[in-house]
Amino acid sequence: MTKLQAFIIPVTPFQQNCSLIIDEANGVGAIVDPGGDVPSILEAIAKAGVKVEKILLTHGHIDHAGGAAELKEKLGVPIEGPHREDLFLLEALPESGAKYGMTGVRPVTPDRWLKEGDTVTVGDLSFAIYEAPGHTPGSVVFFNEENRFALVGDVLFQGSVGRTDFPRGDHAALIRSITEKLYPLGDDVVCLPGHGAPCQIGEERRTNPFLNPSS
Repeated sequence: MTKLQAFIIPVTPFQQNCSLIIDEANGVGAIVDPGGDVPSILEAIAKAGVKVEKILLTHGHIDHAGGAAELKEKLGVPIEGPHREDLFLLEALPESGAKYGMTGVRPVTPDRWLKEGDTVTVGDLSFAIYEAPGHTPGSVVFFNEENRFALVGDVLFQGSVGRTDFPRGDHAALIRSITEKLYPLGDDVVCLPGHGAPCQIGEERRTNPFLNPSS
């Protein structure tokens, strides 16, 4: 089994869970959703002593992708994800950043767009890609079967679900993404969301008030 380590690096005024995902045996990793505060991300990479080989994006919102262009430049690595439907968000990152006082933000063009059925590797770790629209039209989930672990962006949270009051948000689509894409992964799967604490699919299925109104 390829052991996976995950470290959260809180970034931006939104306290977004940028994460460092590591294949422990090989000492290589990936940065997921670098929303900003690139110096803090670089410091975390140096402290972990790993070689980052790519940047992964779950979706195109400013707090998840705002630092991606700068980090790519600093590390010299490709960006993979999200789905192409989030292109409009990635192109508008400078304008989005300006609304929240985030300066120096640049638009992002991923080196690889992702779609359902794709696979992303980090060292010997393998992640299956699931399209999970609703929060944004191009949101994707990264699922590692071996470690029963999923990177879910802002699709699902502990006790909550992603907001859908942004441009092209769709609450019904979001709930379908959770019930049709996340639930089948299994109740034991641990999810690392874009904000807040990790959660487990089974616990959210049973108790999340947005998914189970009777809870």
